Amino acid sequence: MRTRRSARRPATALPALLLAAVLALTGCSGAGDDSTGSSAADRGLAQDGAGAGAKEAAPGGTGSGARATAPAKLPAQHIIRTASLTVQVKDVPKALDEARTSTENAGGYIGNETTTRDAEGRERTRVVLRVPAEKYDAVLAGLEGAGKLLDRSAKAEDVTDQVVDVESRITSQRASVARIRELMDRADKLSDVVTLEGELSSRQADLEALLARQASLKERTSLATITLTLSETPVNKEAKEDDDPGFTDALAGGWNAFVTMLRWLAVAFGAILPFAAVAVALALLWLRVVRPRLPRRPAPVPAASALGPLPTARPAPEAAQPRTPGEQD
Repeated sequence: MRTRRSARRPATALPALLLAAVLALTGCSGAGDDSTGSSAADRGLAQDGAGAGAKEAAPGGTGSGARATAPAKLPAQHIIRTASLTVQVKDVPKALDEARTSTENAGGYIGNETTTRDAEGRERTRVVLRVPAEKYDAVLAGLEGAGKLLDRSAKAEDVTDQVVDVESRITSQRASVARIRELMDRADKLSDVVTLEGELSSRQADLEALLARQASLKERTSLATITLTLSETPVNKEAKEDDDPGFTDALAGGWNAFVTMLRWLAVAFGAILPFAAVAVALALLWLRVVRPRLPRRPAPVPAASALGPLPTARPAPEAAQPRTPGEQD
């Protein structure tokens, strides 16, 4: 029995030794392959680098050197431009027609328009012009030269960040809506379909709001706004006259204050008059109707004592006057 066991041990140990040797040989060959592969990759990278250098050195090459010399592409800017002009002209309708023609020739259109007249019949027109952003400077210069420039203000607001943010949110929202629709196509339960429909409606509403905001930003950046005021009245001259009032102005101001006081007194009297009329009517009703019908109080009776009625006061006798010797008895 011992001989059999000793014979079996070498038989079972031999396959284990062979397996270990195979694994060792495999590891060595793998390491050799890795080293050879890495060296081949290094050689390939070196060859690619040499080829790229040759392309850069060659005229008309399209390597990184050509890209480095090319100017960098700047991101598109989105700017909202607005301006306000006040121009004094001799003929407001004529100047308005010229402004309308220049705006339409530039590819813009006329917005709100308001025309008024003062006491002397002079016109004053306020109009809103929308012109393309690329024609903004030319149209603005033409409007300034239509007459005497009294006031000018311009503003430029950069909304590039807002435009980029809205575009990014629109892309994400569209992807979200697409995912909800895919889930609705796969849903089997009615409760899941109802839940997904509510979520889809909410996300579509958000997407529509973002699209509306994007359209508004696009319209405001593509078209500049110019508010033009045409006037026949010299505004600066009127301001100087108002700053230095005279006797006539003071008299007119005092008369206006007096008339205003009388007007307020009349308003107050008119407000009190109904209450006064009601009070007078009630007083007349009391004096003419109610008071005569009231019972009268009896006259007071003289008080009596235990011994009888108290004596009434008698009038004092007249003092005897002395007689003169000529008077008879």
